[in-house]
Amino acid sequence: MAIQSDLFDLSNKVAVVTGSSKGIGRSIATAMAEHGARVVISSRKPDPCAEVAADINARCADHTGEAIAIPANIGVKEELQALVDQTRAHWGRIDVLVCNAAVNPYYGPAMDISDGAFDKIMSSNIKSNHWLCQMVVPEMIERKDGSIMIVSSVGGLKASTVIGAYNISKAADFALVRNLAAEYGPHNVRVNAIAPGLIRTDFARALWENPQTLQAATSTTPLRRIGEPDELAGVAVYLASRAGSFATGQNFIVDGGQTIV
Repeated sequence: MAIQSDLFDLSNKVAVVTGSSKGIGRSIATAMAEHGARVVISSRKPDPCAEVAADINARCADHTGEAIAIPANIGVKEELQALVDQTRAHWGRIDVLVCNAAVNPYYGPAMDISDGAFDKIMSSNIKSNHWLCQMVVPEMIERKDGSIMIVSSVGGLKASTVIGAYNISKAADFALVRNLAAEYGPHNVRVNAIAPGLIRTDFARALWENPQTLQAATSTTPLRRIGEPDELAGVAVYLASRAGSFATGQNFIVDGGQTIV
């Protein structure tokens, strides 16, 4: 006898996923659409967004999920507001927000980072998430239902001598999640963080493209390998669905065991 469940069903849910033209964001958006959601693909460049939306619609031709593309630069508040407004104009609501887009324009010691690079990291990786939450939370409060995810990093749990500012921003995202979860929890709006370890994305290319660097990075990780973007998607589907309806204020680490050793 087949067992059927709607625990992970996202039918009729509208999800906005930033940084979803590639990597982790694309995998999350695709998985949500495959579970029935209507998803908004968003990143800076219009063409990649349109291509991903078209691919998702082809994949979900026999399902209820679908996708549209709305480009936006997370560093520009007006573009984020347009992203939210256009989503509502097209689908009437936003049930799920995934703040995945982030930047890291500097690699090196903290002593040498410019004010411009530091400010860009903090603004894009923290303030943009704050802005988006301000924009979408009121309707979630009104409906007494909503799920927000901020894709952080295990870097926010430790120090680094080369990506220190990035790690500081990701640690701040953990604090943002906790505070928003406490503030919005009474309205049944859940806010959680997803913290990837080393994942095979363009963003982390410098850490895995060189075989020696990859070996050094994975040699002590319990699973002894790098993660793939698709391996983050299940956590996001869980948090967006009824399955994750009692989870809030948490940091879901997906790192192959890197942080336990």
